[in-house]
Parts: sequence; C-alpha cells; structure tokens
Amino acid sequence: MKAIAVLPGKPGSVHLAELAKPSVSDVPSGRGVLVKVLRVGVDGTDREINAAEYGAAPEGYDFLIIGHEGFGQVEAVGPNVSFLRPGDFVVATVRRPGKSLYDAIGLQDMTTDSEYFERGINLRHGYLTEYYIEDEEFVVKIPQGLKEVGVLLEPMTVAQKGITQAYEIQRRMKVWRPRKAAVMGAGTLGLLATLVLRLRGLDVTTFGRTPKPYLNADLLDAIGARYVNTAERSITDAATEFGPFDLIFEGTGSSAVVFESMQVLGKNGVLVLTSITGGNHKLEVPADRINLDFVLGNKVMVGSVNASRDNFETGVRDMSQAEAEYPGWLRQLLTHPVRGLDGYRELFDRLQNPNGAIKIFCEVS
Repeated sequence: MKAIAVLPGKPGSVHLAELAKPSVSDVPSGRGVLVKVLRVGVDGTDREINAAEYGAAPEGYDFLIIGHEGFGQVEAVGPNVSFLRPGDFVVATVRRPGKSLYDAIGLQDMTTDSEYFERGINLRHGYLTEYYIEDEEFVVKIPQGLKEVGVLLEPMTVAQKGITQAYEIQRRMKVWRPRKAAVMGAGTLGLLATLVLRLRGLDVTTFGRTPKPYLNADLLDAIGARYVNTAERSITDAATEFGPFDLIFEGTGSSAVVFESMQVLGKNGVLVLTSITGGNHKLEVPADRINLDFVLGNKVMVGSVNASRDNFETGVRDMSQAEAEYPGWLRQLLTHPVRGLDGYRELFDRLQNPNGAIKIFCEVS
C-alpha cells in the first residue's frame, strides 16, 4: 500500500513509500482495529517534520509515515474488540504510552519521559497511508452525523485539552465563572478554540493579523465571537474595551504575543499556551510589572501539549453540539482538499503557500 513519508533528519525528503497492508492479527491481544483511511489533515507540524526540524522514524525503519490528523472507517476488527464494528467511522489518538506514571494511567500526553511516541510525529508511523492498524484503546468512534467533518477532531482536541486544563486548575477557586475570553490566532486551532469557548457561553475576542474581508473573521462572527486585526489595533488596546480576559488561549507561535497576553489577563485568570516557539527571539518586556500582577492577581499560566482520549471524546460531543447550534459551520473550515496520496507534492506546496487556506487535507480514499 502507499504512504506519504519523510526521511527524518533530511530536509525536503517527503516522498511516496510502499509497504505491506497491515492485518488485525498484527495486534497480539486480539484488540486490533484495521482502519481504511479516508481523510488526513495536515498542518505546520507536518511542514516542520519535512524541514527536518524534529521527528524520528520507528524502530526498524529509515522513514516516518507522517500525518497525525486522521479520519477513517473500520474495515476489520480482532476477536477481542468490544465496541467497534466494521463500517464505523473513527479517529485514532496520537500519543502512545511510554514508561512514566502518567503513561500508565492513560495520560501519555502528560508524560515525564524524555522520549515520547506520537503517531506521524515521533517514533510511530502516522495516518497518511491507505490503512493503519491500532489497538481499540486508542480508537475513538465518530457519529455518522460528523463523518464530513471528522478530520477536524484531532486539532479540536488541542483546544479541548487546553481549555479543560484551565477549568481543572481553577477548581482551586471553589467557584470560577469566566465571562470573557481571548483567543490568540485565528487559524484552524484558533477558530476551534473560539468555538469551544462560545459553546461554554463565554464572550470571545479572537485576534489575528489578516485584514477584512476575511473568511475566518466571517466564521467568527457567525458564532457570535468578535475578530480583532492586530495590524490595526493592539491586543492591549482591544483588552481595554473587551477585557480583561478571564481565560486566554494562545496558539500563534509568537513569544511576543505570549508576553502581551500575560499583561491583559484578568485577576484569577488563566493563560493557556499551546504553540511552539522556535528560534532565539529576544524581547524587552516589563518583567517586574508582569510578575507583580501575576502574584497580586492570583493568575496562572500553563502549557498544554497533545491530548488524551478524554479530550477526543469531549471533542466529539462539542462537534456534535456545534453541528446542532451552527449547522454547516465546521464544514466551512475544510477549504483545501488534495485528492489522493499521489498528490503529496501539491499537499506540501499548499502547506508552504496556504493562500487563505484554513484546513488543508488529503482525500486519501
């Protein structure tokens, strides 16, 4: 079968690989689920792996099959599979257990191991292939009503985990009733984070850098959020009118935005960081003022990476609610399909030059 792969450590090595089709018997426990891949979303992670910024091949291979945003349909199941059947639509989680205590209790996204295992990213093959095999434990069923948008579940889980972490942290308050939220970044993740916060009833201001007319801004307006273009108005200035913010979800990859976000966070607020900032960018910041405000305001800043099975399951519930409250909204995020694994060059050309794309994805089957 075909798969899109890279040679880790070699920039620009994306290519079409051939390997054997897996079988449910490949999972010795009898809990194997064979999935026919239908769609796979791609993002900056895939671009960075192809640029050899990170990523490692599984043991015994010199290549890594990429793609961590999978969606497919069950073709066959092992004799000990309990809740999945052929024909079910599914999404598989990304992280796999290591050796830490957190891995042992199903929170491998919280691992303290130095080495981690992520399908399509590090030491485990991903989903940009015709079929994959997985243990039932890591496969989440998708309702029929979400089959057109199921490929969005994995990025949705990043928002789910970050926002859930904020609420979990604030259980320390006994009562925490956030009213105003900000989302830094208006791409796929920012749109989904805004959706999650709107479904929880918060007033949401989402910041981006693109002037209107802008499809993403229109999508935000359709769910009752507001869009602020930071080229026209600073985060600090907008926060004077729309903040202070009880919860800020940051996903821009800009350390400058992180520090500005710290300054507009309200008392008892939580700032959730989900983006990776590379390089060695240096800033001059009002460090004393930020520190003082965090201490006197009982503020929290927390990093959040990847997601657990629970986040996938709550993501399914929120996507179902979104389809009921905002019919067709999620579908509008799927802007740039590429047909077939043979189109891998086009897929990566679009990643390099998004040209207004929200979600770029491969129609595998």
